[in-house]
Amino acid sequence: MTKTHQTSSFLAIATILICAGLLFAGNGLFQTLMPIRAGQEGYSAALIGVLGTAYFGGFTIGCFVGPQLIRTVGHVRAFTGLTALLTATFLAFPLYVDPLFWGALRVVSGICIAVIYIVVESWLNDTSSNSNRGRVLSVYIIVTNIVTMIGQLLVNASDTRGATLFLVVAILICLSIVPLSLTPTSSPTPIPSARLDLRKLYAASPVGVVGCLFAGMAEGAFWSLGPVFAQGRDMITADIALLMAAFVLGGTLSQWPLGWISDKIDRRIVIACVSSGTVVSGLAIGFDAASPGLPTLVLAVMHGALMIPIYALCISHANDSVPNEQMVETSGGLILAYSIGATIGPAAASLFMSGDREGGLFLFIGLVLLLLGIFTVYRLAVDTRERTKAKGHFAASPAASPSVFSTEAERPKG
Repeated sequence: MTKTHQTSSFLAIATILICAGLLFAGNGLFQTLMPIRAGQEGYSAALIGVLGTAYFGGFTIGCFVGPQLIRTVGHVRAFTGLTALLTATFLAFPLYVDPLFWGALRVVSGICIAVIYIVVESWLNDTSSNSNRGRVLSVYIIVTNIVTMIGQLLVNASDTRGATLFLVVAILICLSIVPLSLTPTSSPTPIPSARLDLRKLYAASPVGVVGCLFAGMAEGAFWSLGPVFAQGRDMITADIALLMAAFVLGGTLSQWPLGWISDKIDRRIVIACVSSGTVVSGLAIGFDAASPGLPTLVLAVMHGALMIPIYALCISHANDSVPNEQMVETSGGLILAYSIGATIGPAAASLFMSGDREGGLFLFIGLVLLLLGIFTVYRLAVDTRERTKAKGHFAASPAASPSVFSTEAERPKG
């Protein structure tokens, strides 16, 4: 690789990361703002759960339409067009407060976010090389988690009952277009098409598919209803922001240690352990095992450290079972399973929270992940066949990340 090419590649990667940082900061703010504002408008946990389901339903649609859209108009036009639409969507929320209107906006925003994720991650994959792809994606994950935490804490910047924070979200999202528009970057390779076959993928990796499905149910419920749980515990906005940021911090800190361990032993053992551990930490939070303040935040960090990496662990486990030429199809199937789970999760979890039982959120998450742990142990017991393929290295993936069409064709050896 020539020095000129290295400089061009670095500039492209930096530009994409800046764009992603601004966008995810805005989305992080909105993820916390939306449930808080809905609760202040008198929406029940069930209705807020339905709004979360609407978002992840749109997200699932975006996973299907995004690749074709990007192949048709290109990465730059897809990113700028969908970002502009997403900005308009966020600006529309405070204009008319109505559940049906907000539900429609959530579907549209879910579609936009999914397509933008595909653009960003496929572009990063294409711009990086086999020698630096792991480091580039690691930086991307770190940037995503840090700016998401910053966005969540920005909810303290103004009154959540007003329109100001929605405007801040829209400004951050809109600004993400600027670096891409003003920086000369080459267009990446078009995203390849892939046939999604969940049955075939399940036959290759039952724990991978079921794990992504259940991880989607748990995380979809948590991101949609976590602030509602905090409101039910009479937390003020600042405390809600800290609680949500603590979960993300835990997930950020644990990704690589758990990934390193999963590279050394059967990943299913790690999945079973963290799933079981999440049950304990979640129930401790949901049923007031710790006093408010620092003890609860510590539990939140522990819970995020166990729950958030489950999706990435399941992806890595599934990729252990398929040849390199099926990576694109595998990625598409796993994100589809995650999206289906995330669509089901919020509405289902809200049923556990009815009647002022806000702690039911963590009861639902615990039940889902307990079932995942039991299923994983079951598969460990019955799956005695020798794996003929060497395990690839763990690659951390952000939970909400629809990297459906990863262009990475090779896994690192070792």
